[in-house]
Amino acid sequence: MKLRVLFVVLLGLLLPTAWAGAAHAAAATVTNGTQFSDTAGNPVQAHGGGVLKVGSYYYWFGENRNSDGTFKYVSVYRSTDLSTWVHDNDVLTQSSASELAVANIERPKVIYNSTTGTYVLWMHWENGSDYGQARVAVAESSTVDGDYTYQGSFRPLGYDSRDMTVFRDDDGTAYLISATSVNADLNVYQLTADYLGVDHLVQTLWAGSYREAPAMFKRNGVYFLLTSGATGWAPNQQKYATATSVAGTWSSLSNVGDSTGYASQAAYVLPVQGSSTTSYLYLGDRWAGAWGGSVNSSNYVWLPLTFASNTSISMSYYGSISVDTATGAVAGLTSGYNNLIARHSGKCGDVAGASTANNAAVIQYTCSGGTNQQWRLQNLNNGYYQIVARHSEKCADVTSASTTAGAAVIQYTCGSGTNQQWQLSSTGGYYTLVSRNSGLCLDVTSASTADHAAFDQYTCSGATNQQWSLPAV
Repeated sequence: MKLRVLFVVLLGLLLPTAWAGAAHAAAATVTNGTQFSDTAGNPVQAHGGGVLKVGSYYYWFGENRNSDGTFKYVSVYRSTDLSTWVHDNDVLTQSSASELAVANIERPKVIYNSTTGTYVLWMHWENGSDYGQARVAVAESSTVDGDYTYQGSFRPLGYDSRDMTVFRDDDGTAYLISATSVNADLNVYQLTADYLGVDHLVQTLWAGSYREAPAMFKRNGVYFLLTSGATGWAPNQQKYATATSVAGTWSSLSNVGDSTGYASQAAYVLPVQGSSTTSYLYLGDRWAGAWGGSVNSSNYVWLPLTFASNTSISMSYYGSISVDTATGAVAGLTSGYNNLIARHSGKCGDVAGASTANNAAVIQYTCSGGTNQQWRLQNLNNGYYQIVARHSEKCADVTSASTTAGAAVIQYTCGSGTNQQWQLSSTGGYYTLVSRNSGLCLDVTSASTADHAAFDQYTCSGATNQQWSLPAV
């Protein structure tokens, strides 16, 4: 009896521990339109980067720049859940090679060569003062997060090369995809067996189309290539194409996401393979250069891709997503949009006629659920926000950048102007929105409660027609 009791007691002590070890961890949440922070509380600086899974860890490599925008590090962060990031190492630094002392390094990507047992880092290299060099650069390491040995920079087969990525196929063949002909064309090259050089040009895609920011992935035997247009820091319509082999005939380009990629540009598409499914996660940068900020103040946008067929993808915006690396499930959680409701009238901020045109008036109207009454508060990481209309992806703006009380509020293509930047202040459960450009408050003209009453900016008074609730939709 004593032995049986002892066994039961021991079993009761041991089993919960064993079960806890095997228990399925809760899915993690990723909040979009933010910088992301590491476990030390610092912003994650991994812009234009890519992710490589080794063992149970995901390693995220990306750009970490100096305040003047030049190269500082290629930094790597590690995570098991794609939400909690540890700053692991700065794998390449200004002291790694003489031509990195002053340089621009963009879009770093790492692939593993199982034959040589090395991790190979490819990136876009420039001299730090202009974009006339247009080279790729290569480095390698025997460990994924160790210090990488710089191998130099070159133009692949003599072609200029700017935005780029690398892709390793299931059979170990690796490819470089890069914008060439001053971004007009996109070249696909096969790499050498050691992944340190270019073997030959496979083909040129969509000559004269000006596509950049390539991201390639493979699903169910179909290759997908996602790209953006070449419009500098300004976001634009992203497109994709498919093929049944890298060297094969690629489809024509099709749109994905909205007309601005939800104000982001693709850096990478990450397969999240788990026990139940494999999801595909779009990793994008919301570049701060679009509003006059530094690269290191840019935000991240991570969104699940969905597949209506084996050769089609779609992408919707979510303010936050759920990522379960154990099962592989990725799903949207919140829309990321808000109504803008005037306290005095209970009516919604609205773009007149649901227009998508520049200069369309911002008004109040009875709340209806329309996307022209839904707004994304885009954090600029400088104490201000842009207020972006969901239906048009255009910003609430003070006409002609006026500083005059009574100047009309309109929608306009989002840019870097302070007349599109607003400071949010909480007051008694409501918010005031103050124009950075003028110091005046967002206001409903004459405190009208009528539909179609115009928004303007006016001297801040604390009146209820200058107070707003921001419920999520």
